[in-house]
Amino acid sequence: MEENFIFAGFGGQGVLLAGKILANAFMLEGKNVTWYPSYGAEMRGGTVNCEIVVSKDEVSSVHKKDTDFAVVLNQLSFDKFISRVKSGGTIIANSSLIKVLKPRSDIKYIFAPISELAQKLGEIKTANIIALGVLASVCHQITTDSLQRALEYVLPAHRKHLLPLNIEALNIGVNAMVLA
Repeated sequence: MEENFIFAGFGGQGVLLAGKILANAFMLEGKNVTWYPSYGAEMRGGTVNCEIVVSKDEVSSVHKKDTDFAVVLNQLSFDKFISRVKSGGTIIANSSLIKVLKPRSDIKYIFAPISELAQKLGEIKTANIIALGVLASVCHQITTDSLQRALEYVLPAHRKHLLPLNIEALNIGVNAMVLA
């Protein structure tokens, strides 16, 4: 059975990196996966999202009509992607930048102060990794261990010194889920 994921935010929030880490974590677990990035023409500040489809069997296609999990880091992404969450699905929202609203009654909402947690950690650029941790705490498809291994694999050599900070951010996300 396929499960679909969307990560969305604005350029500079590390949305594509988070999606790439998630996709690699699934591959490290021996699953089939696709990763499909989408971004505007702007270098930073424009909208960015990526879709990940995972399955034990072959993945049929990417860019599904509905998604099981949407992780959104800003208000524009929340507004854009809430309609794509399938009935019974989950939206994880960065309550630091998104109004805590529940316009649909058929989905699960998880609001976590992702940007605030990143600022407390001392590096706002870890918000994407904290969001991955929140996802890992509610999604039974992925383990924290696989995400840590994927971080090691995906981070380029000149960023390997940031691995301990990113693992700390991942663990903060796993342990800091706030249900609203």
